[in-house]
Amino acid sequence: MADINKIRNVAILGHAGSGKTSLAEAFLFNTKAVNRLGNVQDGNTVSDYEPEETKRSSSIQTSLLPCVTDGYKVNVLDTPGYDDFVSEVIAALRVVEGAVIVLPASAGVEVGAIRSWNQCVEAGIPRMILVNKMDRENSDFQRCLEDIRSNFGRGCVPFQIPIGAEQNFQGVVNVLDQGTEAPPEVAAQVEEARDMLIEAVAETDDDLATKYLEGEELTQEEVTGAVREAILSGHISPVFVGSATMNLGMEELLEGVTAYMGSPVERAKVPLLDSELEATADAGSGPLAAFVFKTTADPFVGKLSLFRVFSGTVRSNSEVWNEARNTSERIGQVYTIRGKNQEQTADVGAGDMGAVSKLAATVTSDTLTQKENATVVKRIDFPSGFYTMAVQPKSKADVDKMSMALSRVLEEDPSLNLAREPNTGETLVSGFGETQLEVAMERVKRKFGTELELHLPKVPYKETISTMTKAEYKHKKQTGGHGQYGHVLLRLEPTSADQTYEFGQELVGGSIPKEYVPSVEKGVAKALQEGVLGGFPVVGVKAVLYDGSFHDVDSSGICFEIAGSYALRKGVSEAGPKLLEPIMRLSVRVPDAFNGDVIGDLNSKRGRIMGMTPQNGETIIEAEAPQSELLRYATDLRSLTQGRGSFVTEFDRYEEAPAHITQKVTEEAKKAKEAARA
Repeated sequence: MADINKIRNVAILGHAGSGKTSLAEAFLFNTKAVNRLGNVQDGNTVSDYEPEETKRSSSIQTSLLPCVTDGYKVNVLDTPGYDDFVSEVIAALRVVEGAVIVLPASAGVEVGAIRSWNQCVEAGIPRMILVNKMDRENSDFQRCLEDIRSNFGRGCVPFQIPIGAEQNFQGVVNVLDQGTEAPPEVAAQVEEARDMLIEAVAETDDDLATKYLEGEELTQEEVTGAVREAILSGHISPVFVGSATMNLGMEELLEGVTAYMGSPVERAKVPLLDSELEATADAGSGPLAAFVFKTTADPFVGKLSLFRVFSGTVRSNSEVWNEARNTSERIGQVYTIRGKNQEQTADVGAGDMGAVSKLAATVTSDTLTQKENATVVKRIDFPSGFYTMAVQPKSKADVDKMSMALSRVLEEDPSLNLAREPNTGETLVSGFGETQLEVAMERVKRKFGTELELHLPKVPYKETISTMTKAEYKHKKQTGGHGQYGHVLLRLEPTSADQTYEFGQELVGGSIPKEYVPSVEKGVAKALQEGVLGGFPVVGVKAVLYDGSFHDVDSSGICFEIAGSYALRKGVSEAGPKLLEPIMRLSVRVPDAFNGDVIGDLNSKRGRIMGMTPQNGETIIEAEAPQSELLRYATDLRSLTQGRGSFVTEFDRYEEAPAHITQKVTEEAKKAKEAARA
């Protein structure tokens, strides 16, 4: 069991393509956890083992990659950089004490790095920065450093200076070690960086600040001692430099992780449901609290749950309690896990991470604890996805398997949401983007043999009437023996669009027997399900049965049901039918620089701006727009804002659609109906 004081739990974050997986691979290679250095392009890294990752040469899920160096166990969580998989990052940040934010030396600070930084600040997690890919064209460390300090503040100080760049990149010089003699070509840069570091450290310690301002030189020991405290408090974020693929600077970075990142004992208090838990050196003997931060589903192996132990010890062949599911769970074999490789272990202690398979009820964000002393970590509040598609089985053989397969994939990715649209009958799946949903469908096919197709959802249009009218229909047939007879007169009146319909009767003199009135109402209700414009449900109608006639022998309930249905359809077609479209309320969050583009785009989508609220360099734009214009809005907003915008929507009301929209929608509906008949 690992010593809790010598555990480092660290997430690797950054923009897609910044080199996070290559960094993790270098850590594993340098600590002899693997005997060869894998390559993302070759698809042979320990981290990116899923076929969907190999296909895209990009991480789509968080991988746990433990390694051991100089007596320290470092649990590395390699996270995806693509926006679609932001929930993987959110889960990873719940279970680590530190983060390394990776950015390429040629591009500098990209959207993903900014997002990662903000998430760490919000979670109170100390961060280190790696300027990676110094061997690539256009790499410029000084320009990159200025970009970092401009975006993240003066607390970001260089701990290393690169020797050379691009094809001439040779290695790094340690700024903190005053005994290191820098090569002449970088000596001035190293001296400048040392001054920058000492100044930043002095600002975090009153005694050192006084000494520094009085012109006294700070000793190596004074600087080193203050640096770690400043990093853990978030006042300083060290900037390292190197090339993960060349494995230059990576050993020094790992040394920085063990030296400057906090152990689980130094973590801020763990957020619990009822109280707070202090991590201590003897946390292994405390009440059990093992938090499940990731779930993977496999049709052959079964469900695998990755957990972080905040307190207590998870032991093989034991029983635990899941408070959220109100059930006990049997722990079989406990594993340490590296990528897809599992190794059996007797137990996993406090501060460490492990995995267990085949838990019956437990899902991501649950806590494994003891019933008699339940210690439950707060659940992760995953944001709601804003990219929605309709999903349907590709063939009849897939119909029965669709529900099970989707529910299993949703266990793996709790940021996906499944819903049924009652007005269109479609199954809708929501996430953060096209790639996330495509990956989910690929997993469904690969793991569960079920082929599903995605397409844009149907807009749940409705129809209504605009004027009062009267309609009469007589259903009369004589085919030998008993005939069929039902005769009704309806008055239709428009009501509000948010009302389904009302039915009333004003019969006098027994023109229609009372027992046939429910049949008329049934026929009216059935006809309202398919309007006369595009076959959409009819709402906002009050139908009043005010007269009619019957036949003693030939009348029946079904005759009056048919008569009511046809009378309603006839009346709707004569009462100025109009199309209603759903209007959505949006709350769009964008950096101030993109306000004009976003507002212009919303105006082009028949949107109305309802208000704007500035907030820390961003603006929250409140607006409303027709749902039909927002089906691809997630993609449009990402393009407009370089991936920096986000939004949430909710249904607000129905409104009459403009004439040109009505014409377009009704024509498309009729074509679709004709195609279905063919």
